[in-house]
Amino acid sequence: MLSVEEARERLLGMAPEPRIETVQLADALGRALAVAVIQAPIDVPPFANAAMDGFAVRAADLPGRLRMTGEVAAGASAWPSVQPGTAIRISTGAPLPPGADTVVSLERVSETDGAIEVTETIPAGSDVRVAGHDTRAGEAVHLPNPLSSAGSGVLASLGVSEVAVRTRPRVAILSSGEELVMPGKALEPGQIYDANAPSLAAAITEAGGEPILRGHVRDDPSDVARALTDASADADLVLTSGGVSVGRHDHVRGAIETLGRLDFWRIAMQPGKPLAVGVVNGRTVIGLPGNPVSALVVTELLVRPLIRATLGLAGDGRLHVMSLLDEDLRKDPERTAYLRVRVRQTDVGWAARPAGGQLSSQLRALAAANGLLVIPAGEPAGRAGLPYETILLGEPDPAEDR
Repeated sequence: MLSVEEARERLLGMAPEPRIETVQLADALGRALAVAVIQAPIDVPPFANAAMDGFAVRAADLPGRLRMTGEVAAGASAWPSVQPGTAIRISTGAPLPPGADTVVSLERVSETDGAIEVTETIPAGSDVRVAGHDTRAGEAVHLPNPLSSAGSGVLASLGVSEVAVRTRPRVAILSSGEELVMPGKALEPGQIYDANAPSLAAAITEAGGEPILRGHVRDDPSDVARALTDASADADLVLTSGGVSVGRHDHVRGAIETLGRLDFWRIAMQPGKPLAVGVVNGRTVIGLPGNPVSALVVTELLVRPLIRATLGLAGDGRLHVMSLLDEDLRKDPERTAYLRVRVRQTDVGWAARPAGGQLSSQLRALAAANGLLVIPAGEPAGRAGLPYETILLGEPDPAEDR
């Protein structure tokens, strides 16, 4: 069996070629950027302006009584200049008029008979936002990738209306099993609801891909082969769940071998040992285990980095920490275990407790977890009080004292 690290490296070598498309800035939030560093075309702000409502003045005239000679509002395209002994009323964001070097806020003046009185010395440049104080024209601007809301604001401030992004890889999702029924339908005897297709689609979306639900396929070799052929024709990547073990009704691995090639099968991880990876019609096919926890954990550890690599993003995008385990947790000593835990901060660091049952069929424990605790192969259990690598899947619990 391959280790998880070996399987991940092999899969990353099978990443589809990235494609690029241009989208409107309003549609670029969360997208992987084709270029994450751009050259600023303009100063931001493009002109010196008032940081608050008040009066544009010359600092050399303060303290003193200044005659008001006009007003400048935000958006004004023409404005009077400030002469010695005068002041101009100004709004937040309005261009600083010629001759002025300072803005005095409304709270610091008294106003009578068309003049203002300032009783204190105010340093030159006070409450003035100089041109380019955020970004200088020609400066290299490093954008958050994937694009964040603040990054969208930066691009908008530079006048950018369209963004080149990596095209989301299309991921076809097939569920194998005679017993499966989509949620919303009545269950017949012997049937269960398909939890894998919706949860895998959500995981693919979260990773940055575009899921394509291709429905269920019967446990029949010809049906499985036909479904894989059809799915690989219009997707960048094909995911199946179920049918990859060694039972009489498991046909996915055989179909991959018949239609294309099988690159590897089975990995030394818990949950998720039965895994078939190969190529059909030039498209990578990943046969996931049928148990819902196994399918999702394998997707987290292997498929998520593959999708991110296709988007030009490194790693899994998760925070990895070392956390102390609260209690012993048994595992298969031959495999690396990824146990579902609740991670929290304490006054001495990170800590983790089991989120529930660790069986691969216990999906609620995975839903309750905010982390995967990694216990290496060769160890029969995770030991209370020892630190283990932990992959954060969500927000940690609030800090608490130990």
